[in-house]
Amino acid sequence: MKAIKKTPAFAFVYGQVVLFLLTALLYSANTFVVSIVSVRSAFADEVSRISAVSLKAMESDGKEIAIIDPREEGIFGEAHLLLAVNIPLSKLEIEIGSLVPRKSTRLVLTDGGDGQAERAAAKLKELRYSSIAILAGGIPAWRAAGYEAFSGMSVPTKGFGEWISVTYGTPTITPKELHQKLAAGKDVLVLDSRPANEYVNMNIPGSINVPVSELVYRFPELPVKPDTLVVVNCAGRTRSLIGAQTLINAGVKNVVALRGGTPAWQMAGFDLEHGSTRHAPEPWGKNLKQALETAQKVADRYQVRTIDAKTLESYKAENDRTVYIIDVRTPDEFRVGHRPDSIYAWGVQLVQSTDKYVATRNARLVLVDNHIVRALMTASWLVQAGWPNAVVLADPFAGVKLETGDRRVVVRGLNDIKLPRIEPARLNELIQAKKATVIDFADSISYKNGHIPGAWFAIRSRLAESIKKLPDSSNFVVTGDNPALVALAANDLAEFSAKPVSILAGGNAAWRKANFPLSKGFENLSTKTDDVFRMPFLWGHFDDKKEFEEAAIAYGDWELQLPAQLERAGELKFVGAPQK
Repeated sequence: MKAIKKTPAFAFVYGQVVLFLLTALLYSANTFVVSIVSVRSAFADEVSRISAVSLKAMESDGKEIAIIDPREEGIFGEAHLLLAVNIPLSKLEIEIGSLVPRKSTRLVLTDGGDGQAERAAAKLKELRYSSIAILAGGIPAWRAAGYEAFSGMSVPTKGFGEWISVTYGTPTITPKELHQKLAAGKDVLVLDSRPANEYVNMNIPGSINVPVSELVYRFPELPVKPDTLVVVNCAGRTRSLIGAQTLINAGVKNVVALRGGTPAWQMAGFDLEHGSTRHAPEPWGKNLKQALETAQKVADRYQVRTIDAKTLESYKAENDRTVYIIDVRTPDEFRVGHRPDSIYAWGVQLVQSTDKYVATRNARLVLVDNHIVRALMTASWLVQAGWPNAVVLADPFAGVKLETGDRRVVVRGLNDIKLPRIEPARLNELIQAKKATVIDFADSISYKNGHIPGAWFAIRSRLAESIKKLPDSSNFVVTGDNPALVALAANDLAEFSAKPVSILAGGNAAWRKANFPLSKGFENLSTKTDDVFRMPFLWGHFDDKKEFEEAAIAYGDWELQLPAQLERAGELKFVGAPQK
């Protein structure tokens, strides 16, 4: 091919062509930017902003509503709306489907006025939620309107525990009084009403683990005489009060709640046990029959309804109503076999922390339990706690093909993430050779208590900011405790950094199982450690004894003031005062 002769005429034509192409390219780029801005503007326009006064009215109009606060838990716990459910932006795709299953549910997003609600709204639109509004001005605007903001976690149910104490006059005993009776050899039975995983961490010596929802179910199997003093204990107040009153409502005599729970016991100078596995046996025969009869009497007293499979199907067919089918049995029973359409919430925790499982207020809650007893007792408390549509499903497993294992959670886009996996041994080699930077997306408490040496702590929702603090690495490896969160965070990191990103196969659990070393403390922080709201009854949240005791006292004072604050707020009404 002959070379083209570059004459002046050619140069002119060539220049015009180049100029045309550049102009076209700039126009296209500008059009693209304008399009992006237009899309964002259109999105901002279609997501309505509502006032605090409007939201207050929506809370009491009787229609279904889910108020979602997408800030990190530690920030949420400092101040939030009473009825807001915390779903951190980092976990929104993972948790929203279970907490708000109906896509047309009225959603109102709240935050601190810092833009988190807008970010959450964009994600929810991608997830095809169709009725989204944002509280204009966030919590500052809510307060400016004269409304109450609450600190703490699961406040409605914590307040419910205090309501029980006041309404029923639930009797209590101090740690010192209990210790004296035990030391004197009195006939005392201490029942720890928490889930087994909490009980094994710390418990009062000699106590037996019987979670609240299992108390009436298992009580006939316990060594209780007419004069036995039954003491119900937890790691605070709520489950102690609900547990003690559960037995009293069931007709058991000589029942009291331990005032202040295990923190109060510990601060009184008494030792705790660790690693205990004493559990009450399951009932059978006449004891199971007795438990069912007792539970049915309590349920009838509080007008708990039992529905059949046909009624459930009619519920599920209603497009404008939400139905949660909740299995309240033990975790092991759920894994052995459960309804595919059910979610899991051990009854003890469903009453204690309803917002961890249900975000849509005024929804229908259908409780599942093969022996009915636990479902009836749990529903009796939910009805009183402001969930009048809590019902029990009769014969819940008849004709249903059951699934095994943990519930399968579908996360949109998760299967599209194809990042490479790396085994712990290979990661260890890379760390030794200083050829990898590890980013840990576990919660900050878990990170502090043990992480891969040199790993950086990060929070997914702040990854764009953390990138500026992370080392300029040519190879990132992402780890954590939640596989879905790890995969989503790794995908975000790959996009933000434009660097190779791998995922540690099996996460931190696999690293520990391989017996590789761990570091403790906050050695490498790419952001604040405000993702967890620290509780004095949660193991590992405090290292210093004085700090723990101060937190425990403050927590107790906070619980005691809740009834007065709830009264001022006027947003929640507990019902079903005790009937003789």
